[in-house]
Formats: sequence, structure tokens, C-alpha cells
Amino acid sequence: MSAIACVDIGSTYTKAALIGLPDGDLLAVNQSPTTLDDVVRGVLAATEGWDAPVIACSSAGGGLRLAVVGYEELISAEAGHRAALSAGARVVHVAAGRLDDAALARLAAVAPDVVLLVGGTDGGEASVLRHNAQALAGTGRSVPVVLAGNAAVRDDVAAVLRDGGLPVTEADNVLPDIGLLEPESARTAIRAVFLEHVIGGSRLSTDPRLRQWVRAVTPDAVLEGVSVLAREAAERGVVVLDVGGATTDVYSVPDPDAEQATLGREAVGVPARRRTVEGDLGVSASADDLRRAARAEGLTDPGDDPLALGEAAATVALRRHLRAEAAYGPGGASARAAGLVVLSGGVFRHAEDVDAAVARIAADAGGAGSVLAGSDVVVDRQYVLAAAGLLAAEHPTAAGRLVARLVS
Repeated sequence: MSAIACVDIGSTYTKAALIGLPDGDLLAVNQSPTTLDDVVRGVLAATEGWDAPVIACSSAGGGLRLAVVGYEELISAEAGHRAALSAGARVVHVAAGRLDDAALARLAAVAPDVVLLVGGTDGGEASVLRHNAQALAGTGRSVPVVLAGNAAVRDDVAAVLRDGGLPVTEADNVLPDIGLLEPESARTAIRAVFLEHVIGGSRLSTDPRLRQWVRAVTPDAVLEGVSVLAREAAERGVVVLDVGGATTDVYSVPDPDAEQATLGREAVGVPARRRTVEGDLGVSASADDLRRAARAEGLTDPGDDPLALGEAAATVALRRHLRAEAAYGPGGASARAAGLVVLSGGVFRHAEDVDAAVARIAADAGGAGSVLAGSDVVVDRQYVLAAAGLLAAEHPTAAGRLVARLVS
């Protein structure tokens, strides 16, 4: 039997699972603190003694920081958030209109990993997009740009950016027509930029092995793992709540039969797999932002207790996820209809009384409690979801058997 090491490089810890092939046996698990000065050292520590090839996903450093530059603020922000959603990114800044010196300074201050440059419908207004490209090109900084604006001037705008020394990845317009948002091409481009410029760059490591190992951003890998879990869960909707040091991510795959039964005309386009990535909800790197978010939701300040922080992150994230689902319209099945809820993250894995924590989240009257009510709740104690996602494409049988332990 051969084996493969599946590694999740997180902001705080690097988690590793040694998986036997082809059967998906969980042979060993280990973790090591993430070494942010060079994450490869943490991977080597987590897999020490394992004679197996490594495949990995990463959210080290808090994941991908995305800034959006567009024409009109509300549309630009919505386009950016939708494009970021399935790319494992978080929106850290939105700029609208013509960039001036003050706007460029604000953009530089947030230090984005990538800029999503949008503006204008196809064949429509182009002057703001042209101006902003020229402004970005003149800064002397080399932040990667995903260009997803007016297709009629795409080639000209891309040339301006490249002449200014900016790496450019072109994508289809996120707003090809008035009222029509199509973010999928931009999502794909953002993921490619992450792998090329963040993983393949020097921010996390100069060791070439990192680029060879990393196949995906962690939220993408977990989403694939959740999809495998949903197939194994057989006639139950699945919600996964992953509380980390920098972000809290919620994944929802409704029961397909319930989805078909409730899907109405007004909900056409509801995605089968739903995810919200909350970049201000984390129990360590984002703890200050988490406390502010909890207070804004009317919750008790969680203080410094890790489990209390985890419960607050879970509660706020579930509330936000439900609000995001509501934007799809009333016709689709909701996370509230889940039959299986999986809690992931160190705060739940190491909790002395996880049942009490679950009970407190379930008691939330602000929405989070409705997700847990009537559902089976389990803890992903061995972080198999990310591993299953990494295995899903090339070793689907192993991936399925790996997550089956969560539904048995």
C-alpha cells in the first residue's frame, strides 16, 4: 500500500494527515506551528518521519487579501465579494471612481495580495477603467492585477498595466451587462494568481518545494471535501463550520432532494455549494476584529478565552451565512435544513466540553441556533475535510472513505 501526506498550512498551525492509498486509511495525523518566516519548515516538521509525497493547501498569512478597484462603489463591492467567495480570498478594500493620490495611498496601506480591477459593462463606459489602470501603472508597485472590466478595452488596459510593470491576469467582465454579475471567470483568475504569485512568490517561502506541494487555497480544498462528505451523507444536507486563527468559513451543501422540492423560479441560479469566508472572524490573528463583530451582533464580548472566541466566531459566521443565503431569494433550501453539522478547528478539537459549546451556539436566537437545531453535530477532530478535498480529483474512493468516519 502506498501513502500520501495531505497538509493544510494554516495561519497558526500546519496540519498533516498520512493517507493510505487506494483505500483512504488514516495512517497518522500530526501538526506543527506554522513557521510564517518560511512555511516549508513547518510542513517538514508536521510530516517528519513520513516517507510519502506531499500535497498541500494553504491559508497561511490569513489567506489571500483582495482589493477591488471599480467604477461604482456598491456594484464594485458586490462584484468583488462574489468573485472572492469561491477563490478563498477576503476583500480588504474597495475603491470606486477615479483613483487620485489619496485613494492610491489608501490602497497601498492595506497591502493587498491582488487587485481586482473592474469597471463598465461590455462596450459601455471605459474612461474610469482606463484612468485607474494608468494610475495603478504609475505607482511603481508590482501588485498582481486581475482585470475583469469592460471587454471592449481589455487589451488596451492590460497593455497599460503591463507597461507599468504589473503582472496582469485577464478575465471576463464581472458585469457584462447592467444587472448581470458573472464572477466565475474572475474567481478562476484570482485562484491562479494566488498559486502563481503568493504561493509561487517569496512571501511564504523561497523554497521551490512549496509551489510543487500546494494545489489549492484551503477554503477551496475544504469545499471539495465538504462536497465529498455531502455525497457520503446520503439524503442529508451538510453544513461545515471551520473556525481558524484568521478566518471562519461556513460551507453549506443542501440535501439535493430538498433543494429540488423547494427551488422556485425566483431562486434560479442558487449555487449547489455555498460558502462564506469571514476574514474578520478568527480566534487569534483576527481576535480584535472578532470581538468588535460580536459586539455589533449584540453578543457578549468573548474576552480572551479561546472557546468563547470560537463560539462567538461560529455564531456570527452562521448568522452572516444565513443572511448571504437570503440574498439568493426564498426558493432554495437553506443551511437551516441541514441534517449534519460538522465543527472544525482547534477550538472545538481541543475543547474540554464541546457539547456545552454546541448547546450555547444552538441556543442563539439570532439565527445560528436554527442551523444546529435538529441536526447531528460532530467534530472533525482529525482535519479530514481538507485532506479529502486534496484527494478528491485523483483519488475519489480514498476521499470518500476518509470522510465516511464523520457520518458513521
